[in-house]
Amino acid sequence: MMKKKMVARMHNLKHNKVLHERNLFVTVRHHDVPWVGFNERLQVDALGHDCWAVTLNFGFKNEPDVPQALALLKTHGVVLDEMDTSYFLSRDIVIPTLGQGMSMWREKLFAGLHRNAAAAADFLRLPTNRVVELGSKVEI
Repeated sequence: MMKKKMVARMHNLKHNKVLHERNLFVTVRHHDVPWVGFNERLQVDALGHDCWAVTLNFGFKNEPDVPQALALLKTHGVVLDEMDTSYFLSRDIVIPTLGQGMSMWREKLFAGLHRNAAAAADFLRLPTNRVVELGSKVEI
């Protein structure tokens, strides 16, 4: 799981050659219960050097709002300025390939459905002017 969290950060380090002053590695989890209250919404682990691993918990009826949930970090001593916060997301682009595996029409169908899926940033209610998506191509 930690590997998936680090993908966007590693792309940013490789491309921009910079590590930000404060870094949060955020995982959003959806649970099989209808509601997760604000008292259980946040799990924080300090990693040192102004880095934290943060897990946000939502029930299937909760509407995920990451900025609102991250505001709860104040109770853990982490204060985020909304206008100085950037959200780095990893995004995969699925490419159909010839060879073994699924038939080509299925691969093309899957790639098309993946491309037309709703953006994670919208689902998580991230402010559009604060999102940076870093991606990679994945052959199926």
